[in-house]
Amino acid sequence: MAETLMEILAGGLTRVMARTGRTGTVSGLQRLSGGANMQSWLFALAGESFVLRRAPSAEWVAGRQLDMTKEAAVIRCARAGGVSAPEVVAELAPEDEMGLGFIMRCVPGSPDPEIALASPPELLEEIAAAMARVHALDPQALPFLPVLEPAEGVEALAAQFAEAGGDRPPIALGLAWLRANLPPPAPLVVLHGDLRIGNIMVNDGRLSGVLDWELAHLGDAHEDLAFGCMTVWRFGRLDKQGFGLGSIAHLVRAYEAAGGTAFDPARFRFWLVYRTVWWALGCLAMGKAWRGGADRSLERVVVARRAAEQDLDLLLLLEVDAPEAERARILPPSAKPAAPGEGEPSAAEILTAISEWLAATVKPHMAGRERFELAVAQNALGIVRRELVARPSPHDKALCEAILGKRTSLNEPGLLATLRRRALDALAADMPKYPALGQARTLWETHLGETNQ
Repeated sequence: MAETLMEILAGGLTRVMARTGRTGTVSGLQRLSGGANMQSWLFALAGESFVLRRAPSAEWVAGRQLDMTKEAAVIRCARAGGVSAPEVVAELAPEDEMGLGFIMRCVPGSPDPEIALASPPELLEEIAAAMARVHALDPQALPFLPVLEPAEGVEALAAQFAEAGGDRPPIALGLAWLRANLPPPAPLVVLHGDLRIGNIMVNDGRLSGVLDWELAHLGDAHEDLAFGCMTVWRFGRLDKQGFGLGSIAHLVRAYEAAGGTAFDPARFRFWLVYRTVWWALGCLAMGKAWRGGADRSLERVVVARRAAEQDLDLLLLLEVDAPEAERARILPPSAKPAAPGEGEPSAAEILTAISEWLAATVKPHMAGRERFELAVAQNALGIVRRELVARPSPHDKALCEAILGKRTSLNEPGLLATLRRRALDALAADMPKYPALGQARTLWETHLGETNQ
């Protein structure tokens, strides 16, 4: 009988850990939820807990600038430099027959965003201090790190956009803005590249570990500062722009007090827009990875639909540059949803029935990773159901070409209002629980309606 993945991993982990002098039986092996790119497996051995960080396939990591051996080296360097990074205890070898990855000692605490965001304000200061320590690492100790220069990075995003169809207008607006607002060169420092709530471990309200170093590179310190302040990584804390924990001013004071780079608001805004475009394209890339077979998990296709969140966020970031008359323009009405029939159930109703059956019959028997994947499946059913009823297409290649060709902009009468409506309605179908959706509706529908009465 063929071995299951769990049996393969348990046997392989036993052999790998024996190389480190740790012998015994692997127990408690379980796939952790979360992790949009890499798999994380928790296990115990000889009274200690460890985490296997593993690539879903060789194809999935083939395009990465850091392979997993280099990622492990970055983690070791950060830990040696005083950053609260996990301890890497072993790396997988081909003869282990478990794929690509490495093993870390388990960091105490939880990566759950709700736990982090319920922590005292001092957590923001600890994150800022950890970031400053990352930026103080010696780049020469990590000579393999790629360099991100603003102009080259923007053109790489533009090429990725074209490859993804080049047809989402908010992304085109973001690229056009980035090209027009390139900052002058900045000192190159080591960047974590993914430092945000969800990628840190919190134990009793304190920072206990910085996770997920796969995107480490050299660049402008403001990129790390901006990334964690993106709306999507604040998990509903819309009033706390500094990592969802406090103000940007609080974040900056703590960062500079820990020895970080002097803050420049213009650079910060550039990288906030840059990373929002980057994540929008990253979401779309998830769909490409699924289609190509690099990772056929259901989570990939669902995350791909999160690009609608970034469409909205980009409009919120960029609309400040539109003329006042356009910002005050009333939105066009939404398209009317299809009316339910009185006879046979529609496709949308059948999907609702399936989701309800899963919740009532299957969910009570699931736990851990399987329960998480069931939630993803129900989310996917909801996306399809809402699209069948009413979802405007977010695609408009001709408009994107006009934006990137400088033939139109948010100065054009009615364009901002049209894109606002399109973004609201598309996001309501794709990710209706995204916190910024309600805020945008208040700003664009309720507030403008009251102002123009």
